Amino acid sequence: MGGQDGPTLISSVQRAFRLLEAVSAHENGAPAKQLARETGLPLATAYHLLRTLVHDGYVRKLGDGGFVLGDKLQALHVAGRDQALLSRVRPTLAALRDELATATYLTFYEEGEIRVAEIVDGPRAPRVDLWVGFEDAGHATALGKSVLRELDEQSRRDYLSRHHLSDLTPRTITSLPELLRRIEESPLAPAVTDLEEYALGTVCVAVPVYCGDTLGSLGVSLPVEQHSRLPEIRSRLLPTADRVTRSLSLTI
Repeated sequence: MGGQDGPTLISSVQRAFRLLEAVSAHENGAPAKQLARETGLPLATAYHLLRTLVHDGYVRKLGDGGFVLGDKLQALHVAGRDQALLSRVRPTLAALRDELATATYLTFYEEGEIRVAEIVDGPRAPRVDLWVGFEDAGHATALGKSVLRELDEQSRRDYLSRHHLSDLTPRTITSLPELLRRIEESPLAPAVTDLEEYALGTVCVAVPVYCGDTLGSLGVSLPVEQHSRLPEIRSRLLPTADRVTRSLSLTI
């Protein structure tokens, strides 16, 4: 019995893919009978697979009985596009890590949140322990503050109204006026720093990047004992951020 499960499962997957391909060929939808005919599947098999695909969100059934691609496939398409974009810049991030001996981070501001898209680290460049998610620590990280510095006033006010300025370390800035002042008056502008505000013993510096119209930040972390390196690191981050922006903004 077990010897037959593999081929049967593979055949079912192949049939489902054939149905998805047939559905994708009809922008306004097609009924099950037509899809069965186009894929060479028995009508009962086509109905069964379509019901499963509808249940899982890969196909959507219209009011007239036709079938079109579902939201799940759109989400997969977006995820695949994002992976392709990141694959373009990983070599650049790895080169920066190796050159500076620092962990390298890339974030984007998406749907009102600051999210980590990529971390490139290694034995000589360990990452910061992300003990608090970046979505809740934008005020305490160089990566987050870089994004906040570049946001327009309305977007920045919206973000800060939804996120409490928690004191993650004794050095975290929890006063909103002070946070805004330091962001605007950063001595390394357009770079901003995190001086043990997210994690004691660690300092970070970040600069803005863009993926088309999407704002993000590129940054590195290093031990606080290397604090004097921040101006040097800023000088390397800025041209690297330009290369990352150009790579991310190319049309796929």
